[in-house]
Amino acid sequence: MNLSKEFHEQGFHVVNNVYNKDEISTISNFINNLDTTNPIFRKTNDLFAIRQFIKEFPEIKKLLFNERLKEIIKNIGGEDYFIVKSIYFDKPEKSNWFVSYHQDLTISVDKKIEDENFSNWTNKHNQFAVQPPKEILENIVTVRIHLDDTNEDNGALKVLKKSHLKSICRIDSIEFKKETEVFCNVDSGGIMLMKPLLFHASNKNTNEKNRRVIHIEFSNKELPKNLHWSEFSEIENFTKHNS
Repeated sequence: MNLSKEFHEQGFHVVNNVYNKDEISTISNFINNLDTTNPIFRKTNDLFAIRQFIKEFPEIKKLLFNERLKEIIKNIGGEDYFIVKSIYFDKPEKSNWFVSYHQDLTISVDKKIEDENFSNWTNKHNQFAVQPPKEILENIVTVRIHLDDTNEDNGALKVLKKSHLKSICRIDSIEFKKETEVFCNVDSGGIMLMKPLLFHASNKNTNEKNRRVIHIEFSNKELPKNLHWSEFSEIENFTKHNS
């Protein structure tokens, strides 16, 4: 089964060896040298995160978008895909933070509008988020770049295979006995591809090893009524778009 077919049928896929050790070291050093007093950083005992990562630090793009990653995005999405959201996560080695099963149902936009097809608006840290029509969510491709070896002991995502095909639904409607749960173990330098409507979760860290991930979402959909993706950014050598 080819990459694109498996990704769209299963809702996820793991690809290792997207980055070599030198590339991962360069990316890690870039992050380690950032000024963490910036208010966009979220720091707790259980989680370190950088919101709007690529928007705030666009120079990271040349480190992340090597030819291997660009070919994968073209394969599963297309040459007209662009960045719509990015965040850096670090689940520290002693973290007790876990995330229960859920779907990713919101997008980041530049403002709030009145539209019956857009609901559940929030505004946190000067960032508007909203649940769009399911056609927009179904179009998004999520790429999770792993800077560390990640397995079920340090917070690798676990997913319900093919659950993205259920469209938008409540977790209490899921019959877990009938679902296939998979841990998405990823090597350092590998990536996990995921559909936002795939039910996913992560456990607490139990092996005292970090789990650093760069989460990037891509789409090729324009938004209606002068609404724009708040983190719109083009991929070098991809087709040009308006935000």
